[in-house]
Amino acid sequence: PPPANAPLYEGVNPLGEAPFADRAALLKQIDDFARAADPRVVQVMASIAGEWQVIEIIRADGARVADIRPLVRLNISIVLEENGKRESGGHGAGGRSGYGAYIAPDFWQNAVREAIRQAEVNLNAVAAPAGEMPVVLGPGWPGILLHEAIGHGLEGDFNRKQTSAFAGLMGSRIASKGVTVVDDGTIPGRRGSLTIDDEGTPTSRTVLIEDGILTGFIQDRQNARLMNMRATGNGRRQSYAHAPMPRMTNTIMLGGQDSKADMLASVKRGLYAVNFGGGQVDITSGKFVFAASEAYLIENGKITTPVKGATLIGNGPDALTKVEMIGDDMALDPGIGTCGKNGQGVPVGVGQPTIKLSGLTVGGTAA
Repeated sequence: PPPANAPLYEGVNPLGEAPFADRAALLKQIDDFARAADPRVVQVMASIAGEWQVIEIIRADGARVADIRPLVRLNISIVLEENGKRESGGHGAGGRSGYGAYIAPDFWQNAVREAIRQAEVNLNAVAAPAGEMPVVLGPGWPGILLHEAIGHGLEGDFNRKQTSAFAGLMGSRIASKGVTVVDDGTIPGRRGSLTIDDEGTPTSRTVLIEDGILTGFIQDRQNARLMNMRATGNGRRQSYAHAPMPRMTNTIMLGGQDSKADMLASVKRGLYAVNFGGGQVDITSGKFVFAASEAYLIENGKITTPVKGATLIGNGPDALTKVEMIGDDMALDPGIGTCGKNGQGVPVGVGQPTIKLSGLTVGGTAA
């Protein structure tokens, strides 16, 4: 086979690394460990998956490029029952490597404990308040909001067709000062990273928003050519049977200088959202809706009661202008993202520091 590109990830083949019987035994161990860890556990769902993709591209100009792409992901979801009430929690992780890191006992045992912790938080949660309020988003995985609400709107095809809420705004201020967003496919080992995209273009670190100013789009070769711009290494497709199009890799808001403690202290009454489940966005209007899977009330500058049923409702371009404070704790997600577009799914990553938004509409069940 063609050689792997060593700088970004190993050419290890996960499929030959851990036999099926070993992986099945691991899932049984996870189930046993979870049930022994907490007597309230009534259901354990766990999966471990690996793939090994070998691609070779012959371009119209005769250039031949190749890549070998490993990918592994571990998922654990747990349901707790207490006094007839059931709640779930989950944790997962993955990246472009072999199974080694994820089948290590310390790793999966910590993942089980984290899933149980989340379920316990939800058992003790009260109905979320509703209305407009300051929102503090935690670091790491909450960057999925950035991915959906802003990232898709900065993909080249939507801007070429003038269907994005950001169309025609290149060079304009679209976010608060201090907000810098990049799409970086070159971070070693990350789920969204690629040595080359699916058109053979090397991936890159593309600055999309710099200090609040729109400076770039995510481009494949076709849209870059039609827009007289540079291809950024974001031409991606689910498999050889699909057409490539502009897709994100790892979409990240860079860190600032504010502390989480200062952000919380500045909020009299608001929401602290740590984890998210599903969400959706309308590319043309920029409107988004996200469900928080772990969130807490902020009262008089302190994190207090956990809440459930909280949804964040807003508009991507508008939300960026409401960023008031940017944390010094930028983190990447644990490696669980899959992005859907036009019926195609591809692995992606997100990241951000803790950030404070001055006001978002929170949908809940309590006044």
